[in-house]
Amino acid sequence: MTPSEVFKIVGTLALPMWILLIVLPKWKVTRFLIDYKIVPVLLSVVYAIYIAKALIAGGMMDFGSLESVMQLFTVENAVLAGWIHYLAFDLLVGMWMVNQNQTLQIHPIILAPCLVGTFLFGPVGFLIFMIIKSIKRKNATA
Repeated sequence: MTPSEVFKIVGTLALPMWILLIVLPKWKVTRFLIDYKIVPVLLSVVYAIYIAKALIAGGMMDFGSLESVMQLFTVENAVLAGWIHYLAFDLLVGMWMVNQNQTLQIHPIILAPCLVGTFLFGPVGFLIFMIIKSIKRKNATA
């Protein structure tokens, strides 16, 4: 299987999970997938394979400077591994936000932009969620 094919597969695997988080977060299938972290685990397996391939092909990866990290992003297997890394960790953050919302009870229309933001921009969606969470908790104690 080519890296391009794997890229399409992992994206196809992650996107439905994001849709479930946003549209049907309380559905028992969604809850099962969240509770057992099924999609991030699958992504992690693929990540491990491609990070191993990158290490075997190019030796140890150097994260010590911007230039060396930029060089890593010229190696196809390393770039694919990096992309899968983003997909898995952003999805874990989205799942965490949905779990947090079980007690916070942020309205789904307000939570949705946080999840979409995390899907598209990772830390930005997380930041928005943390601000809303802080406001929600402050209002609850007032």
